[in-house]
Amino acid sequence: MDAYTRLYLVRHGQVTNHLDGTCNGQKDVDITELGIGQMEAVADRLRDENLAAVYSSDLIRTRRGGEIIAEAHGLIPEQYSAFRELDFGLWEGLNIDQVEELFPGALNERRMRIVDYRIPEGESIGDLAGRVIPALKEILDAHHGKNVVLVAHGGVNRVILADAMNLDLKNFFSIEQDFGCLNVIDYFPGFAVVKLMNERPLKK
Repeated sequence: MDAYTRLYLVRHGQVTNHLDGTCNGQKDVDITELGIGQMEAVADRLRDENLAAVYSSDLIRTRRGGEIIAEAHGLIPEQYSAFRELDFGLWEGLNIDQVEELFPGALNERRMRIVDYRIPEGESIGDLAGRVIPALKEILDAHHGKNVVLVAHGGVNRVILADAMNLDLKNFFSIEQDFGCLNVIDYFPGFAVVKLMNERPLKK
C-alpha cells in the first residue's frame, strides 16, 4: 500500500467564556488554565511522534495549542486564516437564547437547512467546508508521507472528519469534538482512514 500522510487533528482547549454558551466563531477568545492543561496533554501524547509541521488557525485559542505542541518538537507553528471557526456574523458573541430572541425562528430554519443556511453576515457550513478543505489539501500535499498537526476548532474539525469519512455535511452535528480532543486521520491516494476520533488525552 502507498505511503500515507497522517493528520493529528486537535480541537483547541477550553475557552474562557465556555460557561456562557457564546457563539464565539471568529471572535478572539483565549483558553483557560484547564485549556492549557488540555493542550499540554495532547503535546505529551504526541511527544514521541515524528512531526513534520504544526498548523493552526490564526485565532489565539488555537495558536496557543499549536505553540505548546510545536515546542516539544523544536518546530515553529504556522497559522492559516482559512482554518478559522465558522463566521457567525451577527450571531457572534451571542448565546443561543439571545439568538432566538433577536432572530426569531432562525435557529429552527438553520436546523432544517443545516448545510446551506447562511448566518446573517456570516457563513453557512457549506461555506466553511469550501474554505477549509482546499487549505487542508495544500498542507497534506506539502507533507506527503509525513505526520502533521492541525489545531483547529469544533466546526472546522467536523468538516474535516466528515470529508474524510465521505459523510454528508447534514450529519455535521453528529460528530462530537470536545475541548482538547485528538483525532487521527491517515490519508492515502484517493481515500482516508479515521484511526481515532475525539480522544481526550490525560496529562502525565
